[in-house]
Amino acid sequence: MDYQFDQSEAYQKLTELSNKYAKLSLKEVFNSDSERAKKFSRSWKDCYLDFSKHILNEEILSELLHLAEEAGLSRGIEAMFSGEKINVNENRAVLHTALRDLPSAVRLYEGENVMPAVHEVLDRMEDFTKKVHQGVFLGASQKKITDVVNIGIGGSDLGPVMVSEALKSEGSKLQVHYVSNVDGFHLEQTLRGLNPENTLFVIVSKTFTTQETMTNALAAKAWISEHLGEGAIAQHFVAVSTNIPAAKGFGIEEAHVFGFWDWVGGRYSLWGAVGLSIMLEYGAAVFRELLEGAREMDEHFRSTSFDQNLPVLLALIGIWNNNFLHHPTLAILPYAQGLHRFPAFLQQADMESNGKHCNKLGKRLSYQSGPVIWGEAGTNGQHAFYQLIHQGTQVIPVDFIAYVRPTSKYVDHHQKLLANFIAQSEALMNGINFDDVCIELNEQGMPPHQVLQLAPFKVFDGNRPSTSMLWETLNPRNLGALIAMYEHKIFVQGWVWDVYSYDQWGVELGKKLAQRILPQIKGESSLAHDSSTTELIRRSKKIKAS
Repeated sequence: MDYQFDQSEAYQKLTELSNKYAKLSLKEVFNSDSERAKKFSRSWKDCYLDFSKHILNEEILSELLHLAEEAGLSRGIEAMFSGEKINVNENRAVLHTALRDLPSAVRLYEGENVMPAVHEVLDRMEDFTKKVHQGVFLGASQKKITDVVNIGIGGSDLGPVMVSEALKSEGSKLQVHYVSNVDGFHLEQTLRGLNPENTLFVIVSKTFTTQETMTNALAAKAWISEHLGEGAIAQHFVAVSTNIPAAKGFGIEEAHVFGFWDWVGGRYSLWGAVGLSIMLEYGAAVFRELLEGAREMDEHFRSTSFDQNLPVLLALIGIWNNNFLHHPTLAILPYAQGLHRFPAFLQQADMESNGKHCNKLGKRLSYQSGPVIWGEAGTNGQHAFYQLIHQGTQVIPVDFIAYVRPTSKYVDHHQKLLANFIAQSEALMNGINFDDVCIELNEQGMPPHQVLQLAPFKVFDGNRPSTSMLWETLNPRNLGALIAMYEHKIFVQGWVWDVYSYDQWGVELGKKLAQRILPQIKGESSLAHDSSTTELIRRSKKIKAS
């Protein structure tokens, strides 16, 4: 019989183990096993991954690894890397890993090695970047480019802007700004203070038809035309797109259209031409280091046994928490200000990939697929939502991410940051019981009746699962590896859940309906809707420019 997640032998066994060990006490297992942290941690290059603070033991981990084998994960990994069309619903391969592979590699798609084309685009990006940095490529007024505005949305924005924020310590060569929202306030606020003569726009849209992106692009075009004339467009706009005719029709020179391929999904596309703004901000050397870190993680993922494989272990632990312990969310909590956009990036990468309700046969799932991903940079989150994580009625697994070496000169700040990073996972695991709270309050001299009154509110249940990921430093190579690790984790989970991770039909319906509603808001048509939608449209017709 073909593999089905909830019909597999491992699934049945893991269900039994979840019933057996659901109340396993982390505090007790740590007290009874001095080697636990060593058993349930792994090291790879600059990364130390500690998953010992999960409701996990060797029996459970062994069965999770059996689940991966039963799902045919090895075959799935090779299918992805070898260019098989595993995005079946769109008849496409999933080859974003080729964007960061070596020029000497052979990566086949429909019998053709894609690597020459990949590196031809990278070389063109580098050549253009050098011309901008050296003042060879100038604006229409022969002024040097100082500011870049990246206009895109979804994968054409979230990946690049996340990397841009993460690498600020590298030192920017240009000021790069990102506009994604079709709310005109986003573009207006970005353009305020910019000089058209020194501004370059990078329009990122595979089809060059994305509504939000093209609305912003046309407004930016009008802004340049108003200040510099229509003839200036070619010197102030470049495109990342597969639709060369549309880009040329916009006024962009074909030499300044950087393409990519249908085997690159939007949320996995920052490694190629979609990363042009990253290269413009930091230079080609930094961008290639980013690619190299991801390539190293690709090699680790592809060649390492599952029991030592970081993405595989992360994925399997996530499946255990989600499907067997019934914790359907995951908080991503980076203790690094540079990664403050990383949770938002992973929201798209994960939830758009595995937020599916049917398996590969089109049958409705009887189990939970992708988790809800959310988070914020530490220590900000500690003063916001950690209350719910520590004392709320639902258990929320956490991925903590931190770096040993600071990216600023403030060592004292960084030591305090790391102290909080470590303390939070310890607090989630151990908690504090009623008796210990009473002892603390008594030692503080509180009257006994007040102790009994206050103590219940200061109890922390503990036994709340977390992963701690400690990297040496936040640099381009390690950032590339981190992103690739989560990309592969998402792939593993989708493969085990037996869902198609690389389509996103769920985003289509709302977009389709918006196209019907827009003319109604403008008063150009009238269509029947439910009473709520009809009233919202009626009230929206009152729109006026501020």
